[in-house]
Amino acid sequence: MKKFTNDRLEACIGGLKNISEEISSAAAADISEFDPKKTELIIVDVVNGFIRFGAMASPLVESIISPIAELMDICSRKNIPVIAFADCHSENCEEFSAFPPHCIENTPESELVDELKAKGGYTLIKKNSTNGFHENAFKEHISASDKDTFIITGDCTDICVLQLCLALKTYFTQKDLPCSIVVPINCVETYDAPNHNAELMDLAAYKIMKDSGIRFVSEITAK
Repeated sequence: MKKFTNDRLEACIGGLKNISEEISSAAAADISEFDPKKTELIIVDVVNGFIRFGAMASPLVESIISPIAELMDICSRKNIPVIAFADCHSENCEEFSAFPPHCIENTPESELVDELKAKGGYTLIKKNSTNGFHENAFKEHISASDKDTFIITGDCTDICVLQLCLALKTYFTQKDLPCSIVVPINCVETYDAPNHNAELMDLAAYKIMKDSGIRFVSEITAK
């Protein structure tokens, strides 16, 4: 059986401290860095069921609503299109073998929060798994699109955001095509629970994504 000795655990702690320092010192990016013809903003699961009410709701995720709404405005002014994923499950979804039932289709939990709905101007894609990449509507969109730069926001950092980022990156890699994925740190968050420490899971996700070539910025602004 694999054992994690004290030395290995200390090394893990050191690695977490290093990625924490890197994330804390990340610089901001300006929207002028992004070519509107090649860029897309993706919002993942900023829905009531992960923020306002339900078995998976977390007040931690509330903090990303305002910066994402502001980023939507910035992208709108620059004619950068927006895709919004919304977790939306069938009543007997297989995902409920790992997570408590949440975001059942045709319930308020599966709807985007009002602040983002009010912005409009986005293409909504409902998803029945943690990884929105597998939705047919998204795969068809990607295969027909000439976009190669993706600003990815939303929740949860270590689940749906992580999986989408890695799936997108490897999709382009398999085709030997360049792909730039940028994650604004002020626009992603995860939840806290007895067996899910938000800080630990955030840092682990940041490390995995960074090592996969995904870029982190503190925020995206407009001069």
